[in-house]
Amino acid sequence: MHVDQWKKILVLQTSFLGDTILSLPLLAKIKHRFPQMKLTLLCTPQSQALLLDQPGIDHMIVDDKRGTDRGWVGLWRKARALRQMNFDAALTPHKSLRSALLLFFAGIPNRIGFRQSKGWFLFHHRAEREYARHDVERNLSLLRVFGIEPQECDRVLNLAIDNATQQAVARRLRSLGVNLEKPIVGINPASVWPTKRWSAEGFARVIQVIKRDYDCEALLFGGPADLEIAARIQQMSDSAAVNLAGKLSLRELAAALSLCNVLITNDSGPMHVAVARGVPTVAIFCATTPSLGFYPYTSNAVVLGKNLSCRPCTSHGGRRCPLGTEDCIRLIQPEDVLRAAEKFLSAPADSRARAVVGYEPAFVTI
Repeated sequence: MHVDQWKKILVLQTSFLGDTILSLPLLAKIKHRFPQMKLTLLCTPQSQALLLDQPGIDHMIVDDKRGTDRGWVGLWRKARALRQMNFDAALTPHKSLRSALLLFFAGIPNRIGFRQSKGWFLFHHRAEREYARHDVERNLSLLRVFGIEPQECDRVLNLAIDNATQQAVARRLRSLGVNLEKPIVGINPASVWPTKRWSAEGFARVIQVIKRDYDCEALLFGGPADLEIAARIQQMSDSAAVNLAGKLSLRELAAALSLCNVLITNDSGPMHVAVARGVPTVAIFCATTPSLGFYPYTSNAVVLGKNLSCRPCTSHGGRRCPLGTEDCIRLIQPEDVLRAAEKFLSAPADSRARAVVGYEPAFVTI
C-alpha cells in the first residue's frame, strides 16, 4: 500500500514531558503532509493531560508504562489493543527497546524509527539520528523516509491551551493577590535530576532582587515533588513570590506560564512548555549542556552555563556530582541570572507579542 493510501498512523512518544513537547512539530508536519490520515498519539498520562487541546491529534492512547502498563504483561496487553486498531504505519522518536517491541508485537506493517534505537532491527525504515542537531530537528528527520527534510518544516513549538483554562488560571491568580497588570516573572527551580537544579539560595536571591528593582510579580512553579524546594526558596526570599508548587495541573501550569514576561528555569520540562507558549526564557544549564540538543528552541531565550570540562557529566544529569564539587551549580551567581533576565524585564510593555525570529537562543558561558 502506497503512503498516500494510508488511513491511520500511530506516533509513539512515551519519554519525558519535555521530549513530547519537542515532538509537536513532528506531529504537526505529519498532519499537514498527510491530511487524509487519522493521527493517534501513544503517550504517557502526563503528556495526554497536557495535550488535550492540541489540534491535529485525532486520538490519544495512554501507555502508563510505570503503572498499569508496566512490565511484560502490560506491554503485551497494550500491543494487543494496538493490533486491534489496524494502524497502517507507526513512527517513533523514542529510542527504547520497549517502544520498538510494542510496535512489533502490535503487528503494525510499516514501522519507522531511528537507526540508533535499541530496537532498530524491528523497524522497516530507519532514519539517522544526528547527534549535533536540536531534538526538534532530530525528530523531524524521521520524515526523511517520506522525502521531507527538517529544514522544510515549520519548527516553531506551539502548545495549545483552551481559553477557558487560560481564563480560569487568570482568575485564580487574581484571587491569590497577583496583579496581572504588572510584569510577571516565573521561577521554575525544579528538575527530575538533582544535578540539573540551580541552588535554592540562588533562586531566592534572584526573586528578592527582582522584586526590589522591578515593579513586578513573581510566581514560583513546581510539581508535587517540588514542595520542599519551593518552601525553602519561599523562606529564604521572605515569601516574595506567590508559591504555586503542587497547586496546578499541567494545563494550568502552561496557562500560568503564558502570563509571564519571562521564565527563569532549570533545564527541564517546564522550560520547553514555556517556549511552546511563546514565553521569553532564561535557562540555567548546570550538569547538562546545550550541545546535547535540548536547549530552548527559540531566539527568545538566553542559556547560561559554566565553562567546565566535566560538563555534561551524563546525558540527563545525575543524582549527585561525580566529582563532589557541584561547581556547575555553585559557580553560577545570581548576578549572572539577573543580567540575562534584564533583557526581557526591560523590554517595552507591549512585548507580549513575543515575535520569534529564529530557533537559536543566546548562549552565555560564564
